[in-house]
Amino acid sequence: MRRLGKFFKLSGGEKRRFVEAAVWLTVFRVAVSCVPFRVIAGLLGRERGETAVAFPDPAGRGEVLAVARALKVMGRSLPWESTCLVKAAAGKRMLSCRSIPATLYLGVARDDVNAVAAHAWLRSGDVILTGAEERDRYTVICTFA
Repeated sequence: MRRLGKFFKLSGGEKRRFVEAAVWLTVFRVAVSCVPFRVIAGLLGRERGETAVAFPDPAGRGEVLAVARALKVMGRSLPWESTCLVKAAAGKRMLSCRSIPATLYLGVARDDVNAVAAHAWLRSGDVILTGAEERDRYTVICTFA
């Protein structure tokens, strides 16, 4: 109930962003579970592409930070787990709808028992929207811009 009260105190733009994040997180959660990755990859942008680290429009940075916040809040508020790939793909689509360039990274690493672990993260300009906390231990194997 407290979360609902907080939601209604948000501005109209924030509410729309949070609802949009919930929708895209849901779409990609279902897609990752049911659709081959090659189909999902087609929605993520140009493979092996990378966007600039500088924002062409300084106002874009504020929107990127707002999208990152919506993804973080809604990712932990939904009744299912939103994996790093789901969050990164949802963020990529949200930024794409705003014509803000972003790069989605896929990386791999060996874990403690020598098994292969994978991770995804999303960057726009100099902002890492999702997956920032673990990205340094992964080797990038693919990007989508």
